[in-house]
Amino acid sequence: MKDLEHAKYIKRCIEISIESLKNGNHPFGALIVDNEGRIIIESGNIEVTDKECTGHAETTAMRKAVKHYSKDFLWNCTLYSTAEPCCMCTGAIYWGNVGRIVYGISEKKLLELTGSDAENPTFDMPCREIIARGQKPIEVIGPIADDELAKEIVEPHIGYWNNK
Repeated sequence: MKDLEHAKYIKRCIEISIESLKNGNHPFGALIVDNEGRIIIESGNIEVTDKECTGHAETTAMRKAVKHYSKDFLWNCTLYSTAEPCCMCTGAIYWGNVGRIVYGISEKKLLELTGSDAENPTFDMPCREIIARGQKPIEVIGPIADDELAKEIVEPHIGYWNNK
């Protein structure tokens, strides 16, 4: 898949992250695309409104995915996310058997945005390192955001963290 196609799905993740923010949640979005390029699952963060500490966009997407699709099917799918999946979300992707992860901005960039905000303590553990320690050859692509796309991803976060 070409960078332009990846960017198209990341842009949809950005729209989902804005919807999450408007709904009172953290500004993150994720989606899953099948091997023909069809979006089969979309999910925003639900952590605040559902009082669910595992309600990250990626984990929520994976919960939906494993209810509707086989692990064999999911292996040929791609999970897209505005930001690099945290260790919890990477675990959900791994155990759910999605074969590729594509993300917009790195976890280090996310930490620059969230700082010491108690609602989003960030691990300094790239998802590549987590995947590398597993037994599955999951492909990780990212961060893919150029300056323009990164600005779009970051925009919903401006003024959100440490200002509640």
